[in-house]
Amino acid sequence: MVELDSLARRIFLDQMLETMKLIRFPQLILLAVMTVSGVTAKSDTKLNVLFIMTDDLNCDIGSYGHPLVKTPNIDRLAKEGVLFENAYCNYPICGPSRASFMTGLYPEQNGVTVLRRLFRNYVPDAVTMSQHFMANGYTATRVGKIYHYDNPRGIGTEGHDDPASWNHVINPRGRDKADEEHTFSLNPGTFGATLSWLAADGSDEEQTDGIVATEAIRLLQEYSALEEPFFLGVGFFKPHTPYVAPKKYFDMYNMEDIEVPEIPEGYWDTIPEPAKKSVTAFKNQINLPKETAKKAILAYYATISFLDAQIGRVLDGLEQNGLKDNTIVLFSSDHGYHMGEHGHYQKNTLFENADRVPLIMSSPGMKAAGKRSQSFVEMIDFYRTLSDLAGLTEPPSYVQGASLRPILDDVSARVRPNAFTQLINGYTLRTRDFRFSQWKTNEPSNIELYDRRKDPEEMVNLAKNPDYAAQVRRLKTLLAKRIADATERPEGLKFIPPEPGDRGVSKVDTYF
Repeated sequence: MVELDSLARRIFLDQMLETMKLIRFPQLILLAVMTVSGVTAKSDTKLNVLFIMTDDLNCDIGSYGHPLVKTPNIDRLAKEGVLFENAYCNYPICGPSRASFMTGLYPEQNGVTVLRRLFRNYVPDAVTMSQHFMANGYTATRVGKIYHYDNPRGIGTEGHDDPASWNHVINPRGRDKADEEHTFSLNPGTFGATLSWLAADGSDEEQTDGIVATEAIRLLQEYSALEEPFFLGVGFFKPHTPYVAPKKYFDMYNMEDIEVPEIPEGYWDTIPEPAKKSVTAFKNQINLPKETAKKAILAYYATISFLDAQIGRVLDGLEQNGLKDNTIVLFSSDHGYHMGEHGHYQKNTLFENADRVPLIMSSPGMKAAGKRSQSFVEMIDFYRTLSDLAGLTEPPSYVQGASLRPILDDVSARVRPNAFTQLINGYTLRTRDFRFSQWKTNEPSNIELYDRRKDPEEMVNLAKNPDYAAQVRRLKTLLAKRIADATERPEGLKFIPPEPGDRGVSKVDTYF
């Protein structure tokens, strides 16, 4: 029997896995082929990674204390892992956020500070999180959306993917695309950047996210037959607009239970002009009729419950295929989301609603299962955390972030004293008691200060209040340090600065 070296073995296994995907060989046949071919499976027991990413999901879920939204499967994961109460994205827009946590670089370090940039244009030699796992002997697969897609326009395509990050990719497309002609939209005919929704006919499995779950389960079954470790990125497209889910999920909620956030008259005049522009960007979503707002919020909740059901299917697949006890699970969203707070819907602000994300992690052998952490964490921490938990070689030296591993054993551990988020025109710092924001303008009123002990909704800007002058000075110094760290060019990584006016993708996208 011929022994294959490590490289040859990986090439062989990749080819066989691709064959399985195309003709769906039974697992036992695959194992027989491996035996006949003399391929020896690895004897070590590296932990697998199930990386579950959602799109535009805020913390309006059961395990985070929402009184209405039904998410039994995410709640189940929270009971098995650690729930992070204070997790924050580093950029509350899809493309920059995803490029950041996948590269382990802040947006101004990888060049992706607008929606449709590709980080390879600016840091061509970056080793992404999944590439680092591949270099350590893992098979990395993407199902659905991990890097940016124009959602829903890009569904079924490669989106703005990074091909070097994966051994295999699957791009599901469901009936929700065909049903767009039946979908209500405030801006008829467009869906991704406006409030839109549909209580759909058909089953869960027909929807794009239902197919994402189905494909993930199939891969888990196939991987269970191998001893090679895997990094499986499961990227759901919901609850991003259009809020589409089968009708049964809409039936779970009652209009009379839905509350629409309200803002006091003249509120927008109390915040700096850039902040005002961020919360009034979508003109047709300002001052919505209450009934319309309730319908939108109900549709968002229904879509979250649909998403939860698909996550539950994947978690069931993990357990049913005997992989639960040797797989790290990370569940999160690319950023938060407004549903009427500050008079705004969707993301792209420096307020809590857009910046805070749900984050639940479980890892075999963890000591703090079922507990909650109050430590500040950032999405840029994902790279080092998963690498640490899996026992990989050290990530490249330029990778930013901190490992959250200590928290999984002791939720009283703290890895950060604050959380940092930015937009292209401003920065914000979230501390235990305050949120402090500073915009890139020369105006003296370019700062915001909110005392979250008294004002958790961040509605009263105290930046000009003399009683808080000392806090403004202190927080300005802290934020300046975080900005410097997040914009410093990491040593050992080639950086090509974006050209002035560079707004988007340079490769050809067939759906543009």
